[in-house]
Amino acid sequence: MYLCYIDESGTSDIPGNTSHFVLAGLSIPIQYWKTCDNNVVVIKERYYLSNTEIHVGWILRPYIEQNRISGFEKLSHTRRRSQVEQLRKAELLRLQKVKNPKLYKQTKKNFKKTEPYIHLTYSERHDFIKELAVCISQWGFARLFAECIDKIFFDPARRTHSQNVDEQAFEQVVSRFERYLQAVGYSDPEHCWGLLIHDNNETVAKKHTAVMKQFYKKGTMWTTVKNIIETPLFVDSELTSMVQIADLCAYALRRYFENNNEELLDLIIRRADRRDNILVGVRHYTKRGCTCKICSQHYDGETHPQLLRVT
Repeated sequence: MYLCYIDESGTSDIPGNTSHFVLAGLSIPIQYWKTCDNNVVVIKERYYLSNTEIHVGWILRPYIEQNRISGFEKLSHTRRRSQVEQLRKAELLRLQKVKNPKLYKQTKKNFKKTEPYIHLTYSERHDFIKELAVCISQWGFARLFAECIDKIFFDPARRTHSQNVDEQAFEQVVSRFERYLQAVGYSDPEHCWGLLIHDNNETVAKKHTAVMKQFYKKGTMWTTVKNIIETPLFVDSELTSMVQIADLCAYALRRYFENNNEELLDLIIRRADRRDNILVGVRHYTKRGCTCKICSQHYDGETHPQLLRVT
């Protein structure tokens, strides 16, 4: 039995506020679940983040209040938190007075999302995420599947089924996970099953559940679905460490494509599914001729190195 934890990075809207949308799934054999979860718990405890959700996009943002506090790095965690909170309260009061509801609402949201991590310096937060990525890179039993869509080159009119960005990404991840299960269980297909575990979102849950039922009936564009059981299980990512790890993988991929940040990518890509040392688990959907680290290693597993990219 294999568990595939799924999360996304970026927006699927076009144009949205990101150039790429990434859907990533990290698969682990069920017998290693406790090992992986314990690994994550230990690292969280080291940074005083027990029972805290890992949301990389919020963790790695600069917190300008920290730069305004003299000797912030030398303060205790308690003092750091106290002084940051004091500055943030003052900022919210200021925004209320200038009567800018939109900015006030966005700032309040930013503060809420980053509040669990304000006791850590930027360097410590960076080290925390890198330590998790190193840990993932060492899970030799894990496999990474992902669809990374450059929305500039996405044209739904050219798609056979007129899929939107989110639907294409989901079909691709499902297809790659299914083909992996078929390969692993080639000699005993009746005893190799997989389950999709997705970050919970009411709109996405309804859509992906309906799409998955169609995959069971008709298959995906690339394969029949024989080994993935049930429809996706949707869970609260705040309470599920492994979905948070999928978030890290998706973030690492998107940051590479949008900012050429290779540090996290070079670690998590070691877990990408491969056939005969050819990368098949992760795809960059973009213009033909792309020479990024994904496209230069990508192959459809059959005959045409460029078949799965935009033509």
